[in-house]
Amino acid sequence: MTTSPIALTGVTGELGGRVARLLSKGDHPLRFLAREPDKCPPLDADVREASFDDTTAMTESLAGVETLFFVSGREDKDRLEHHRSVVEAAAAAGVGKIVYTSFIGAAPESTFTLGRQHYATEGFIRDIGIAFVFLRDNLYTDFVPYFAGPDGVIRGPAGDGRLGWVTRDDIAEAAAAVLTTSEHDGKVFDMTGPESIDLYETADRLGRFIGRDIGYHPETVDEAYASRAVYGAPDWEVDAWVTSYLAIADGEMDVVSDAVEILTGHPPQRLEDFLTAHPESYQGLLE
Repeated sequence: MTTSPIALTGVTGELGGRVARLLSKGDHPLRFLAREPDKCPPLDADVREASFDDTTAMTESLAGVETLFFVSGREDKDRLEHHRSVVEAAAAAGVGKIVYTSFIGAAPESTFTLGRQHYATEGFIRDIGIAFVFLRDNLYTDFVPYFAGPDGVIRGPAGDGRLGWVTRDDIAEAAAAVLTTSEHDGKVFDMTGPESIDLYETADRLGRFIGRDIGYHPETVDEAYASRAVYGAPDWEVDAWVTSYLAIADGEMDVVSDAVEILTGHPPQRLEDFLTAHPESYQGLLE
């Protein structure tokens, strides 16, 4: 049994919580790093209070850790600096490897504004010299039912662009795998589902599965900004929402890989597989 714990961020969220539960079934000691420790899953782990913007607390909490699962931070105007803080803390604490949840097509010129942040974070990790694995996730299948409004329409300026939806369950299994071996160190994986489909087909398949008409309206860019203005979100956040659809339109998410199968030993889930496993995800569309 290894004596060095695997540290995990994001354990109070959906993806990090899944990875924590998977790893808890093995023999690796775990350390949870959380801004709100009382919200961590009730698992056998050493829980430490640390937030991404507190480099000192993060450094102290990472002492003695060899491997860190770094779930990208919540959307924030200062998120990139928070990411830099985590990487610097990991280096200062002597962490040997970071598994980072990045985004498909991460690049300095990504249409999706947050894709540029993911690329920059990858750069922080590369530059500081820590071993890494980057999991570049496509959009989560888990979001599909929530993309549809109460009227059963998915709206966004994605045109007829396609994307390889991937489930958080598959990502979590893949993450657990790379966290417990050095076999994949230094690799970048495009994490996708088994197929690439557009939002017309996404809406149609969701509708047929749940027994309700679901449609897709390809907004113009102006329509997209106008329809999201009602939420009163800051400009950078609205830009992120809108450009996520524009990245689909530009083909940046039209990617299908075998990474899930390589890392987990089974094919990735299709949309219908996810809906079968998670009926709670679409109950709001049936009310």
